[in-house]
Amino acid sequence: MKLANLAIPIIQAPMAGGITTPELVAAVSNAGALGSLGAGYMTPNEIRIAIKKIKGLTKNPFNVNLFIPEPSHPTPDLFLIQQLLTPFWNELSDTRFEAFHAKPPVFEEQVQVLLEETVPVFSFTFGVPPFSVIENFKTQGSLVYGTATTPEEAKILENSGVDAIVCQGSESGGHRGNFSSHDPLYGLLTLLALTHETVKIPLIAAGGIMNGRTASATFLAGARAVQLGTAFITTTESGANATYKKALLKRPHPETTLTKVFTGKPARAIVNAFVHKLEGHEIPPYPIQHFLTQKLRSLAAEKNRPELMSLWAGQGYPLCRPINAAALIHQIAKEFQV
Repeated sequence: MKLANLAIPIIQAPMAGGITTPELVAAVSNAGALGSLGAGYMTPNEIRIAIKKIKGLTKNPFNVNLFIPEPSHPTPDLFLIQQLLTPFWNELSDTRFEAFHAKPPVFEEQVQVLLEETVPVFSFTFGVPPFSVIENFKTQGSLVYGTATTPEEAKILENSGVDAIVCQGSESGGHRGNFSSHDPLYGLLTLLALTHETVKIPLIAAGGIMNGRTASATFLAGARAVQLGTAFITTTESGANATYKKALLKRPHPETTLTKVFTGKPARAIVNAFVHKLEGHEIPPYPIQHFLTQKLRSLAAEKNRPELMSLWAGQGYPLCRPINAAALIHQIAKEFQV
């Protein structure tokens, strides 16, 4: 089983955007699970600094995750979406709303840093990298994990040479990791059952897992490890904004939905005023919408306005616990050993 020789078969999901601090990654790995750095939005230099910090905090294996680049899209007419976003901006700032233009980090440059730093585990989302990239990591001894949302995607990943596959059920918080145009939105247990009959390499279950009881169900369905994201957002070491953590722990718990309104790519988040306002309108594709709303969402977090934030959360988020990462891991491990 190529799962980094984990003492506890738990992987902390590589959530991008600052949640997966080096402190969180190291705390998870030090507890016997696998910590993960979500580096999709990070520059090569930021990635290198974070990896070095993680190495200074743990001697155990850890994972670094990157986003496979999106196909280029022609720039759409942004007039309507800017008209919809402007009132929100005006609530947060006295300055005039302007479209924020930026380019995603260069994937090849990110990969080079990971190779130079010899990361123990390299994982990727939103597609499959060139065969040479996977081979380079495996040649130097790194494990390679891909993300699939259908059995067909899983087979493509197996054929590419990955060591294990993260099966992402539709219950997952944050972005869907699909890379095929058709997404049937399989729930996790159905996805595991179908994929277990399709591929031979280890499967990692992801999607709505918040405790040991749910984890145990995925083991019975064929998973060799579980990956949790939302459960780690409210941990002490998480880099999530305090307002974000409070929103996950607050009662009563609003529902979640899969929506493109924040980034242009389907992602599960808590339903709030931002979702209500933009849902149903034509949304520019990722990463255009991501960059259009990035500063607005950041300002909302600074000003404690959860109704305008992208509150990524899986369907099981009402079970979040405000504890440190090691305590969470040990509690979950104890639960699935019962």
